[in-house]
This record gives sequence, structure tokens and C-alpha cells, in this order.
Amino acid sequence: MGCLVPAAGLGLRLGAGRPKALVDLAGEPLLVHAVRALRACPLVGPVVVAAPVGDVPAVTDLLAPYDVVVVPGGASRQESVGLALSALPPGVDLVLVHDAARCLVPGSVVGAVIEALLAGADAVVPVVPLADTVKHVDGTRVLGTVDRSGLRAVQTPQGFRRDVLVRAHAAGIVGATDDASLVEALGGPVVTVPGHAEAFKVTGPFDVVLAESVLARRAAPGGRHAR
Repeated sequence: MGCLVPAAGLGLRLGAGRPKALVDLAGEPLLVHAVRALRACPLVGPVVVAAPVGDVPAVTDLLAPYDVVVVPGGASRQESVGLALSALPPGVDLVLVHDAARCLVPGSVVGAVIEALLAGADAVVPVVPLADTVKHVDGTRVLGTVDRSGLRAVQTPQGFRRDVLVRAHAAGIVGATDDASLVEALGGPVVTVPGHAEAFKVTGPFDVVLAESVLARRAAPGGRHAR
């Protein structure tokens, strides 16, 4: 079971003045938390991280304890995943793709994605129900309320059969925000497994506060990791 971690984004919305994956969270970069969460799963084998081009040596040193391969990332998330996929050793037939920004993903989510792949799924995504009412708008005008009963928010890691992911990335589709949408565009089946609230994406300053709160709760006497 291989794992690709696209971590080359600039993280402009976070406003930290450095790549988001290298922003500290409770004294360690987001990327370290993310890779450690993956390494906690015994079924995860080779891990390839796509880092900002100018930070490859620093990221290599940073992740030395976790046995990963670090490659230069691309100008987009999609390109970074493709570059990491090309560096994955041959013979690895199942692949996870995990965003470094979802650095607190519980092991139960990683395990559920892997279990679905081992059961024969071509592509797997963890999902959570939408909590907020969703409006369809045009500028500032509300056009209607969207029925959210069939809608889900998608998290990572997402899982794929390697040949499926390779074909999806080779199709020339641009602008995808996740890898499952590339598979969907080719008409491939994608199945879901339950996600978790703690697998949220660290995007803005408030998310850093929330993530540090989660880590503090986990570290407190009697605290434990989400399952």
C-alpha cells in the first residue's frame, strides 16, 4: 500500500508567509503530523511526498525519521500528485492520496479506505454529511436552497488501484480539486466510507487554533486519539 502526499502548496489563505505544509502546529510542521498519522497504519508502505521545489532538502531532513521519498512538487495539487505517483516504486498496486493539510486524520479513516480497496474497490473517498444549510446563489441573490440529503463533504486519504489512478492522471483533465473527480470524469466507480470531523482541512488561521485544540485534548491525561 503506497501513499502520496501532495504538500507543495503555498497556503496563501493561511497567511503564514511559508508553504502551508511547513507551518507549525503545536511545535511541529503540519506535514510531520500528517506523515506520522499515515505511518501509524501498519499497512502503509512506501510514502512519497511532493514538496515545494525550493524546500526539498529541508523536507527530506525533516521527514528522515519516517522513511519517505521526497520529490519536487508541481504548480498545482494535481501536478504534484502526478509527480509523486511517478516516483512510487513499481509493484505497488494500491495507492492512498492524502493532503498534508488534513494532518489530524484518525487511523480509523485510513483503515476504512484501505479496507475498501482490499475488498476490491477501484476508488474510495471518506465523506461526512453537510451540517450547514446550502444555498444556490447568483452574486448576492439567493436562487434557492439545495437539498443536502444526498450531499457529502469529501476528505482524504482517498484510495485507488494504481492503474486506475494512472489512467485518470493521463487523461489530460485539468482543474480537478481531488483525484476521485478525475476517476469520475472517466466514468469510473467511486465508493465512500465514513470520514471523521477531525480529518478537517487546515486552511485558515482559525483551523490552526482548532487543530491545536484537538492535539491538546489528545495529549491531556485520559485523552485519546479519535477512532
